[in-house]
Amino acid sequence: MKKNFEEQIILGIDPGTRITGYGVIKVCHPHIEPIDFGCIRPPVKEELPARYLALFNGLEKILDTYCPSAVAVETQFVQKNVQSALKLGMARGAVLIAAARRGIPIFEYTPKKAKLAVVGNGSASKNQVQKMIQLLLKLPILPEPEDAADALALAISHANSLSFRNEVLCTNTLKDH
Repeated sequence: MKKNFEEQIILGIDPGTRITGYGVIKVCHPHIEPIDFGCIRPPVKEELPARYLALFNGLEKILDTYCPSAVAVETQFVQKNVQSALKLGMARGAVLIAAARRGIPIFEYTPKKAKLAVVGNGSASKNQVQKMIQLLLKLPILPEPEDAADALALAISHANSLSFRNEVLCTNTLKDH
């Protein structure tokens, strides 16, 4: 016995100080439909605080436009360069604050888990992720930039996680009766 689950809008975010990718999908189990994707590009010549503000303001517009029921964000990738990791952490902070301010649940996924969810290989290349996202979402062209494809992969990873949880919930509910 299959149970229909309510439609959900999921926003995937691949944060960065130069490019923050976003991807919005609509999930009505078992279907996933792309709504929008792209990137926020804070002015590179601005000081970091102004770039974080531009990122935050861009995220607020996306959140206001699509009113997602969940935000899936990439967990911080620890790099060799500590300064880069700190800057990336600040960009993630802008994402977390924008979503938390609206009470939207935030789910974090590693890049490896997102790649595994869409390609079946946690070490897949950026191009492989783009091609698989194009195929899965039936897009006429490759999603660009790569950061937008990564954001869509994060949203799909969360959709798959929801689907799995719903199946477990249904199975447990059936066992209880």
